Amino acid sequence: MDTTKTLDLGCGKKPRNDFNADEMFGIDIVDHGLPNIKMADLAIEPIPFDDNTFDIVTGYDFLEHIPVLIYNNGKRKYSFIDVMSEVWRVLKPGGRAYFCTPAYPHIEAFQDPTHVNFITTSTLQYFSFPSPTTNWWSQLEGCKEYYGFKGQYTVTEQKWREEVPYHLIWDLKAVK
Repeated sequence: MDTTKTLDLGCGKKPRNDFNADEMFGIDIVDHGLPNIKMADLAIEPIPFDDNTFDIVTGYDFLEHIPVLIYNNGKRKYSFIDVMSEVWRVLKPGGRAYFCTPAYPHIEAFQDPTHVNFITTSTLQYFSFPSPTTNWWSQLEGCKEYYGFKGQYTVTEQKWREEVPYHLIWDLKAVK
């Protein structure tokens, strides 16, 4: 039987393993000196793992800290789109991406000054195929290439978290 691997983005000193994977890894912006946690600033750096490595990638209170747009060395970079592409890249075919983030219209999405990305229930349309909104993506066919999203997800579930009602949960499946 294959071992399952999970990657927790923005994990701090302890990666979460809510899906009981056999092996767990993390990425944080701070070097904690722990062997299973790599340091990376995902707003400007790729995920430091090989393609098709993980069965599950999670991010709890993470996406809202990834800027939508930055300029790096004079070049425009859509950091949030790049992170979603990178998650898709490191997931195995059929792998699961699970995110939990404060979202609009709740004040908690805006009150923290380090929140630089505001998620809504419609944000997922940019990354899921077919789109939850009928024919939405076909109207913007050129945007995938223009904005640089590399990947494809299907939506397993999108819902508001019962325990923390201002958190939106995305449960996605990597289509490869």
